[in-house]
This record gives sequence, C-alpha cells and structure tokens, in this order.
Amino acid sequence: MNEDRATRYQRLRRRASVGSAAISSALLAGLVLSGAAASLRDVATVLAAGSSVVTVVIFVMTIGILNELLVLPFAYYEGVTLERRYGLTTQSIGHWWGDHLKGSALGLVAVLVVGVAVSLLLHSTPAWWWVFAAAGFTAVLVLLIQVAPVLLLPVFDKCEPLGRDALVERLMTLARRANTRVLGVFEWHLGTRTKKANAALTGLGRTRRILVSDTLLAEHSDDEIEVILAHELAHHVYHDIWTSIAMHALLITVAAYTADVVLSLFADSLGFSGKGDVAALPLVALACGAVSLLLMPLANAVSRAHERRADRYALEMTRNVSAFVSAMRRLGAQNLSDDRPSPFVEYVFYTHPPVSARISAAQAWASRMGDGRR
Repeated sequence: MNEDRATRYQRLRRRASVGSAAISSALLAGLVLSGAAASLRDVATVLAAGSSVVTVVIFVMTIGILNELLVLPFAYYEGVTLERRYGLTTQSIGHWWGDHLKGSALGLVAVLVVGVAVSLLLHSTPAWWWVFAAAGFTAVLVLLIQVAPVLLLPVFDKCEPLGRDALVERLMTLARRANTRVLGVFEWHLGTRTKKANAALTGLGRTRRILVSDTLLAEHSDDEIEVILAHELAHHVYHDIWTSIAMHALLITVAAYTADVVLSLFADSLGFSGKGDVAALPLVALACGAVSLLLMPLANAVSRAHERRADRYALEMTRNVSAFVSAMRRLGAQNLSDDRPSPFVEYVFYTHPPVSARISAAQAWASRMGDGRR
C-alpha cells in the first residue's frame, strides 16, 4: 500500500514540475512569437532613459516576475498541497511562504545577473559570446558549490555542530579513512520544514562539511547513518563533483552554442535588430532550455552511474550490507520514494537508481563477497 501511495505522490510531483516548466516555456515562446518581447523592450528603453544596462534590468525583471506569478500555483501545489496530503510537511503555510519568497528573490537575482551578463556579451563579442558565457557560468557553478554551505544553506535551514560525540567521531574516522578532509559534522535542521530525511557532504576545500539532517538522526541507527555517509564520501573520493561540473560545463556550452545558431538563423525574421537586441533574450533562454531538456536523460544516466559506484564504495568501506539495506528501505519509506518506476520514468527523471535496484545490487555484492555483515 505504501508503494502505491509513493508512486502516486511521485507522479503528482513530476506533473507539477513538468507543468511549471511548460508554463515557463510557453511564456518565453509567446513573448518571442507575438512580438510582445519587442514591445516590452521599447517600453523598458523609454523607462531607462536610454541606458542599455537599465533597459536589460527592467526587461529581465519584468519577465522574471511574470514567470514567478505564472508558476506560483504549481509551486504551491507541490510545496504545500501535496506535502500536506501525504503527511510529509511540518511547516506552516506562513513558513512556506517565507521560504518561497526567499527562494524566488534569490532566483530573480540570479536571472537578472545572467540576463545582464549575456546581453553585455552579445553586444561586445557577438561571434564568441557563447564561449565566454559558458566559461563564466562554469566558474560561477564552482564558486556556488564552494560557498553554498556558508552563504546559501543558512538562508533556509539552521545548521550547528552535531552534539552526539560518538557518532561525530565515527563519521570523522570514516572521512579520514577515505582521505577526505572535512571541517566537521553538522546537524541539519530539516525537521522544521519536512519529515523527509537527508544527508550530504557539501562544499569544496575548506568549506567541505558533513551534514546530517535531524530527521535522519531521529529515525536511523548509527550504523545506517555511517553507511549513508560512506556513500556521500564516495562522490568526493571519485571526484564525482568535478566530473559533474565538467559535464555541466559541456552541456552549458552546447546550449549556448545552440542559442547562438538559433539567433543567427531567426533574429531577423522575428523582428530583432540583431543578436544584441535585448528582446531576443527570451529566445536565448528558450533555446538553452530545449537543449537542457533533450540532454537531461544523458546527465541523469551519468548521475545514476555515479550513485551505483558510490553504493559499492559504501559497502566496501563499511562491510555492512544489512545496515545499507535497512537504510535504503527506511529512507525510501520516509521520503515516499517510488522504488519501482517505469523504465521510461527512470530513464528520463531519475538521478539515482530506484531503491529496489540499489538493494538488489547490495545483496548481489554480499553474495559475491560472502558474509556482508560485521
């Protein structure tokens, strides 16, 4: 019964996400095809008194705010309605609105920075803007991964040093065995928002730290937490983060190049004054989004391969198959994961193998190795 419930929950979440993406795409396409983007550019130019940068700011912010309003029903359905229906949320509606407004504000700032940067590049180096854009976005991605635990995470969740000394020493010992330096072990207070559990090894270099959610601490044994963190350590041991950064750099480059080709082919016919016309920015975003959508299954396949390897590493490090299996089952139930999705859903949407596949792989590993228990 729980499996059917989880299947429905995940299917409804996917529908909300797809619906939100479809609305955003329809907005961008409508602006381009209807001529509304050119009209908005003209209004922004007048309001900016001729300043090209201010024109871009007004243009991008107007579209960004309009998009936020259009996708708000999907965000509310996914973040409040569904979570309450399935008993997964612990936050009030007011708390959700606070988190949503903070997230939207950060998102609008990011969109604004990207819009201004791309517009400036299109003006200054129209032939090679896509190269510089891809390089810049990759550099920002690396920076965000490094500073996220320090600057971004505290905006939404409280983190403090974990007070369970025995568990802290156990996890720090595990990190030393993996030759991975970490700042420390921190309790991640997710319980004020959700009943779901999570753990992570976040940051790079001096900002790298182990995060264990309070919801994980409350429901899982120390053995289970250890094997979960061994999995997270594997991503750093095998440099999966850098592999993912390289892959995303390639995807960004392909997306930006495709956008450049689309601009070259259609800018004139759509009534734009050239690549540097701010009214063409929705077309750039639409082209990049289309490429990202097409390449998403490939990126997810790479991610699933990383996750399978991390599972094997966790088993090799802890030799505790029983803890791994119980942790996967408990996490699947706690997070309402659909452990037997259709092959199509897994191929397109899943960044991790389904829980049933991970358990089967662990049991197969135990059979090959002999006794998988300590």
